[in-house]
Amino acid sequence: MSRLSAAVPPWLAHALRAQRGPVPWSAVVRGALAAGPLLLVAVLSGRTSVGVVAALGAMLAGINDRPGSRRAAVRRLGVPALAGAGGLLVGSYAGQHVGAVTLTLLLTVLGLLAGAVSAVGPVASGAGTQLLVAAAIGAGMPLPEPGWQRALFFVGGAGWLLVLRLALPTPGATAGDYRFDGERDAVGGVYEAVAALLEAVGGPDAPGRRVALTAALDHAQDALGGPRLRPYASSAAERRLHAQYAAALPLAEAATALAWAGEAVPARAVEGPRRLAVAVRTSTHTGPLPAPSRSAPALRALDDALLHAADAFDRGGDDTALHTRRRTTTSLARTVLGSAGREYGLRVALCFGASVAVAQALHHARWYGSHSHWYWLPATAVFLVKPDLGPLASRVICRAAGTVLGAVLFAGFAALLPRPAGLVALVALCGALIPVATRHFAAQTAVVTVLVLSLVMVGGEPGASWSRIGETLLACSIVLLVGHLPALGQRGGGVRARLTHAAETAHVYLAHVLDDGTTDDRAGRWTLRREAYRALAEARASIDLAAAELPALARHAEGTDEVAATLERLVDTTTACAVQLDDTGRLTPQHTERIAELLDELAEGGQRAGLVVKEGQALPVPLAG
Repeated sequence: MSRLSAAVPPWLAHALRAQRGPVPWSAVVRGALAAGPLLLVAVLSGRTSVGVVAALGAMLAGINDRPGSRRAAVRRLGVPALAGAGGLLVGSYAGQHVGAVTLTLLLTVLGLLAGAVSAVGPVASGAGTQLLVAAAIGAGMPLPEPGWQRALFFVGGAGWLLVLRLALPTPGATAGDYRFDGERDAVGGVYEAVAALLEAVGGPDAPGRRVALTAALDHAQDALGGPRLRPYASSAAERRLHAQYAAALPLAEAATALAWAGEAVPARAVEGPRRLAVAVRTSTHTGPLPAPSRSAPALRALDDALLHAADAFDRGGDDTALHTRRRTTTSLARTVLGSAGREYGLRVALCFGASVAVAQALHHARWYGSHSHWYWLPATAVFLVKPDLGPLASRVICRAAGTVLGAVLFAGFAALLPRPAGLVALVALCGALIPVATRHFAAQTAVVTVLVLSLVMVGGEPGASWSRIGETLLACSIVLLVGHLPALGQRGGGVRARLTHAAETAHVYLAHVLDDGTTDDRAGRWTLRREAYRALAEARASIDLAAAELPALARHAEGTDEVAATLERLVDTTTACAVQLDDTGRLTPQHTERIAELLDELAEGGQRAGLVVKEGQALPVPLAG
């Protein structure tokens, strides 16, 4: 695949790329037990339309059912489901009581709101998507139930999947309390990532291993930091996991400082974090940990961190903080109303509104015949405009290919399977396949297409396989056209907003480390370090996505990758400075010169990329120690 990626344009290479990893069997089991059984119960009880709505809720929740902890799943599945219920409620009553023009304007405004809110983060993006998809379905799908009942059964379907997520044990998870298997796996992954970085120190793989360590820490924070009734970990098992996570932070700091120095570490230094990873995942004691030599500040920091971790594992530890800060209402509003929220909100509003207008025109012109299913066009546009699923050209290619494949497969199944039993079984099968199909947008589209067409046919509408293909291609055309229109404001606003935020967090972290009055505040330092690296990871993901767009769009993000690379080096250097200050209380000329060089480089690169990055921003003391 790497040779193919080098031989084809980035936008096409992205369309051919698929995620890899083990099959998520627990999610497969939940998918099989969600939409299909709900639909079966409804059919047997004579309330087929109720089962269709509940199965739709379970299907959309299944798309968001990703690996992680049960606590994090409450937010990841629950918030989008509630947003979808609200969209279904609004769409149902609007579709029944207002005309085509008013409905189009209302859904366009809803698209503006959902798009702007999506800039907040992944959960908000999922909520915005379900809000618009459910609004289109509510307005266009003919169902006998009133809007409030549709919303209730939609939430019930998603809630059933969430109950399965919370109640069913993970296959193969036999160590400790099964309720925290996701947390154990996430924290163990942090220690594994620390070991991998130590193993790569001094080699070409070290930068990539440091990025993987950031991803592991982000995942562990998310797994441990889900919603809770109490503001603290309430069980001994959970407090232990929090303490084990906190003990990994100084290890990650020391490993990053060693990677910055670039001198290979002894093999025995890698063994300690690996044993800690096994102890987390198996809920066992660590046993004796091999101590690295204490010949350099970073190695001394690594040895101290291993001793602290061993104590935390044996005694449970008293540091249960996740070293993260809640986002304030002001910061959330700034994100929604900022350049990223405005740009994406306008794009979603134009795509969704245009698709609703075209769908309404075709519907009233009787292009659909005697059956009303115009909702497919705007619902398809919502998924196509969603950047989480890849660059625009890649999304369009995968959506078109997946829809054609799904429609062809469904036509074959519909001709062979008995009704409704065969279609109900097909819904259950597709529900089980969704967690695997999410690795590639075309595969996910194909599975979802078969599932939705099965639901439509069970609900009483005739097969609409071929018209779905035409509507999908029309939605692709609309999104491609709108996606390349000159935007109101600066293009690439989302990339620049994330990169500016990463620069701000990097400067705050640097200022904290260099301030003599705050170097002893390690908890605060680790919080700022986590924020800086998380912001950098989000910016880098946005930049990589923009680079894979068609040239007309990719050019708006030119130069941002160099700025991100400079910021990564700056944060790594700041971490090395923190370790050095802990050990000696003074920085070496190598540290101060490197900080000064990177700040100058950042100021120059920021100006070329159109960013507002102030040289020396928020530095409280001279660089020379």
